[in-house]
Amino acid sequence: MTKIEDTMIIVGGGIGGLAAALAAAEAGQKTTVLEQAPEFGEIGAGIQMGPNAMAVLDRFGVDEKIEKNAVFPKRLVLKDTFTGEELSALDLGEEFKKSYGFPYIVLHRSDLHFALLEVCEKNPLVSLITDQHIETIEETSEGVVATNANGEKVVGKALIGADGLWSNTRAYFSDDKGVCSKYVAYRGTIPISEISDNANIDDVIMWIGPNHHVVQYPVRRGELYNQVVVFKSLNYKEDSVDWGTPEEMDQVFEGAHPLVKTALSFIERQIRWPLYDREPIDNWTKGNICLLGDAAHPMLQYLAQGGGQALEDASYLADMLKKHGENYEAAFKAFQEERIPRTARVQRSARTWGNIIHAEDPTIILLRDIIFKQRDAKDFSHVDWIYGQKYGQGLNKVTKSIQ
Repeated sequence: MTKIEDTMIIVGGGIGGLAAALAAAEAGQKTTVLEQAPEFGEIGAGIQMGPNAMAVLDRFGVDEKIEKNAVFPKRLVLKDTFTGEELSALDLGEEFKKSYGFPYIVLHRSDLHFALLEVCEKNPLVSLITDQHIETIEETSEGVVATNANGEKVVGKALIGADGLWSNTRAYFSDDKGVCSKYVAYRGTIPISEISDNANIDDVIMWIGPNHHVVQYPVRRGELYNQVVVFKSLNYKEDSVDWGTPEEMDQVFEGAHPLVKTALSFIERQIRWPLYDREPIDNWTKGNICLLGDAAHPMLQYLAQGGGQALEDASYLADMLKKHGENYEAAFKAFQEERIPRTARVQRSARTWGNIIHAEDPTIILLRDIIFKQRDAKDFSHVDWIYGQKYGQGLNKVTKSIQ
C-alpha cells in the first residue's frame, strides 16, 4: 500500500481531471493525478469551447496558451444536408463577446489537453502518475484507497473520480450503465488546403437531416479542418460492433449536397465511435469521495458542452475547497448541490437538441425550419442559459454576465 502524503487523489488525467488538479492547487491543496494510459494525452479531434468554458480557462491561466492554437469562428451555422440551404446562424462577433465576456473558440482536443497538462506540470502542488488503471475505490480508516489493475493500492486524504464515461469510480455511487443512443460518429482532420474554395472556413457548420448531421470547423490556427459525421444506425445491435458501418454511412448520405459528399470522402473510416450518455443521478459524493466531469454527468455532444461542463465543475470545486478547506465531505456536498441541477439540465437538453436536429417527420422538419429561419443571428436568448453562467470568476461569482 502506497500512502501519498497529504494529498488528494484524482482518478483520470483528461480535461476534467487536470482541471480538477488546478482547482485544488488554487485552493492550496496537493493532488496526485492517476492516469491509466502510459502517457498523458487526448484522443479525438476537435472541441468547441463556449464563453462559459473560456471563463474557467482564464481563471486557471490556460486561456492564453490555447488561444495560440485556437480558431475564433464568426458564426455557428445550421444548413440542410441535401439542399445546402442555410437554416439558422448564431453570430459570435463583438456583440456575443460583449454579452458573455469571453469568445467562442474551436481547437484540437490535444491542444487543449496539452495546455492544461503544461500548467499542471509547472505547479508544485500537482503530481502526475501514468499506468494507473484504477478498478476500485473505498474509504477506510487509513484514508481513501484506490486500487489499480495490478492490485496496488494508493491512499490519499480524498478522491475525485474524473475517469470519464466508462468510469469505474462511478460504481461506488451507482450501478447504472451507459445509454447507447444508437448513433455513431466518424471523425477526422485534414489539411485546410484540401477544402473546397466554396467552403466557409470562418464558421462552425452543422449540416442537419433526418437521423444524421455533419460538423465542420477549422482547428490548429486554421491549418487543419475538423470534420465529424454522425448518424443513427437502423442496424443497431446491443453488445455488437456490427452496426453503424461505413457502408451504412454512405447509404444515409446518398443524395447529400456535394460539400457534404466531399466531407465524407475525407472521413477516417477505420475508427467508429458509438455515442453514449447516462441518465442523470442525484448523488455524486460520499464521505471524502466525489465524481466530476463525464464520470458524473456524461452527455451527448449536441450542445458541445461536455468539456465545458467539466471545466465548470472544476471551477466551482475550487470555490468549495477554499470555503471548506479539508472538510472534504462538506466541500463535496456543496459542490454537487450547485452542479447537479445544471449538469442534469445540460444532459437532458443535449438529448432534446439531438431530437430536434435529427427530426424525421416532414411536418416537424417544416415547423423546425420555419422557426430556425425566423430567428435573428444576434438573438442569444436560446443559449443565454448556457453561456450566461460564469463559474470562472471565483467564490460567490456564479452570476450572469449580461447586464
